[in-house]
Amino acid sequence: MSSQKKRNFQIEAFKHRVVVDPKYAEKTWKILEHAIHEIYNHNASGLSFEELYRNAYNMVLHKFGEKLYSGLVSTMTLHLKEIAASVDASQGPLFLEELNRKWMEHNKALQMIRDILMYMDRTFIPSTHKTPVHELGLNLWRDNIIHSINIQTRLKDTLLEIVQKERGGEVINKGLMRNIVKMLMDLGPTVYQNDFEKPFLDVSATFYRGESQQFIECCDCGDYLKKAEKRLNEEIERVSHYLDAKSEVKITNVVEKEMIETQMTRLVHMENSGLVNMIVDDKYEDLSRMYNLFRRVPTGLMLIRDVMTSHIRETGKQLVTDPERLKDPVDFVQRLLDEKDKHDKIINLAFNNDKTFQNALNSSFEYFINLNPRSPEFISLFVDDKLRKGLKGVSEEDVEIVLDKVMMLFRYLQEKDVFEKYYKQHLAKRLLSGKSVSEDAERSLILKLKTECGYQFTSKLEGMFTDMKTSQDTMQGFYEAMGPALSDGPTLTVHVLTTGSWPTQSTTTCNLPPEILSVCDKFRTYYLGTHNGRRLTWQTNMGSADIKATFARGQKHELNVSTYQMCVLMLFNNADRLSYKEIEQAVEIPAMELKRCLQSLACAKGKNVLRKEPMSKDIGEDDEFYFNDKFSSKFYKVKIGTVVAQKESEPEKQETRQRVEEDRKPQIEAAIVRIMKARRVLDHNNIVAEVTKQLQSRFLPNPVVIKKRIESLIEREFLERDREDRKLYRYLA
Repeated sequence: MSSQKKRNFQIEAFKHRVVVDPKYAEKTWKILEHAIHEIYNHNASGLSFEELYRNAYNMVLHKFGEKLYSGLVSTMTLHLKEIAASVDASQGPLFLEELNRKWMEHNKALQMIRDILMYMDRTFIPSTHKTPVHELGLNLWRDNIIHSINIQTRLKDTLLEIVQKERGGEVINKGLMRNIVKMLMDLGPTVYQNDFEKPFLDVSATFYRGESQQFIECCDCGDYLKKAEKRLNEEIERVSHYLDAKSEVKITNVVEKEMIETQMTRLVHMENSGLVNMIVDDKYEDLSRMYNLFRRVPTGLMLIRDVMTSHIRETGKQLVTDPERLKDPVDFVQRLLDEKDKHDKIINLAFNNDKTFQNALNSSFEYFINLNPRSPEFISLFVDDKLRKGLKGVSEEDVEIVLDKVMMLFRYLQEKDVFEKYYKQHLAKRLLSGKSVSEDAERSLILKLKTECGYQFTSKLEGMFTDMKTSQDTMQGFYEAMGPALSDGPTLTVHVLTTGSWPTQSTTTCNLPPEILSVCDKFRTYYLGTHNGRRLTWQTNMGSADIKATFARGQKHELNVSTYQMCVLMLFNNADRLSYKEIEQAVEIPAMELKRCLQSLACAKGKNVLRKEPMSKDIGEDDEFYFNDKFSSKFYKVKIGTVVAQKESEPEKQETRQRVEEDRKPQIEAAIVRIMKARRVLDHNNIVAEVTKQLQSRFLPNPVVIKKRIESLIEREFLERDREDRKLYRYLA
């Protein structure tokens, strides 16, 4: 029972001296020696292991452990020398087989010997710090067989030769290789490393150095990478089949260094097949292979990234500076989007969606998009084209995808406020002409801009939508109040726009036809009668009209034209032929607008309601115009538009740039005041840095302009200069 006390037994030494037969040790050892010989000669079946164990036990007990141990060493050494001779005598492929067979036999013999000498192993050996029996057997095998003069070099050469054959495509005995390598491992890691691994790695380095030179001369980049990948996988497989697992990292390092690292610069820049060609031709598989191989060497991915970045920057630079590309803003932006999609796909499919590659792509796009000062305008024109014409046969989700892509380009812009300026103008035209394909899409984009730019910008855009709704109500009230007085005149639709919400329009002169002017005056009277303290200014450059026209043989059409075009066309009710000068004098439309207007009426194929002499694509001041009585169209309603939302002419561009610069001044001043209010005292360079940091999400302020705004604030006593240090400013509370 567990409660009972355990009894301690003690074996006591003999009380009297035991006299042992002087020949006892010699006789007993002879019995054991004979047994060891029999074990090695495969005659162990006739032995009594119990008796042998007792004999060995008694020898140790009677203090003959040293004789037993030294006898074991000499007997085993004798047999191992015979085995060494037998292995050495084996010819050709039998060499390894004989070695393996003898190794297996030695292990079995060692097991039996250890069982017989177990008592010595447990008592005598630890007390005398000698090598245990099993380990002794391994050491003796190592010294007498593996490290024998005749076998050591032969074994190494044979193993390396077999590896070389396998590399050459020959089938080898992997089981035998595995056993021999395991033997070397069992003899100790240093045996495996010195006798096989180190020479194996040296030979492999020489082999792969030569093979990489051979491949690089005759293969294109893609084929070379396939061969390198194949060799790498073969080595990994070789380790799993018959080498030590720790060898994997060492041999793969050899292949990586010789086949990838030393050749990677040449591979990346290889003519007609290098990295740039792979990118251009969308070779995802080759690119993925290059990425996965190059990531194994220290600067591999950096090399791919740098070459990719310089290629994207160069391609992008050509794209945004090519005069041919600048002729079509929509195509210009579409090419940017296609380029971004292409590289996004490459990074996703081939470069493991690597964030460092994505960052490199983003910085490249930011670099080249801003090389073209018209990028903000063109991106807005692209949006205008999509929201005006719509995306044929696509769902709302697809529209969202296009808008998200546009916003991505928008984020790259350094001059976001320039985009905003154009976007307002283009949105205004879409709303006023009723040509927006979807209010949901319009509002979705405004929401995206709000997320990027803040509510100040979008509050004005939302005000534009509010004005459109209010104008509908105003027109309803106008017709209800003035109905009878308007029955025989033209129908008028007016949009009343809040000055602060809509893009600033220069007030343009235009002489409206008398019948139009009459109904406009009635609206002015009605509107100012219902709203106190307001002023109305007609923006004739933003209007449109539907007019009915009768041509030869009584053919009738309804023409949808701009207000300017209407004014020009109605002159021909009272005249058959008019010169450019006469038209200009009658309508008083600005020359550039008038020329564009006449161009669309007289030069557009299929829309030429007017004819001009001499016939040409451009309008000259000596041109004469007459009504085209022979005009015909298969449609009853014919739209004759001036080129809508076209890119600005040079003077218009200068005017927009001027307005943007004016709008920036208060923003820069507000940033300076915010910074100085918080910091109280700051030097010039730090103010410039802080202002740039605060405003860079909208535009990159020019340091010269910042300096001028600081001087303006000093003049208005918001800031003052330090008396001793002129570059130091103080905030005046």
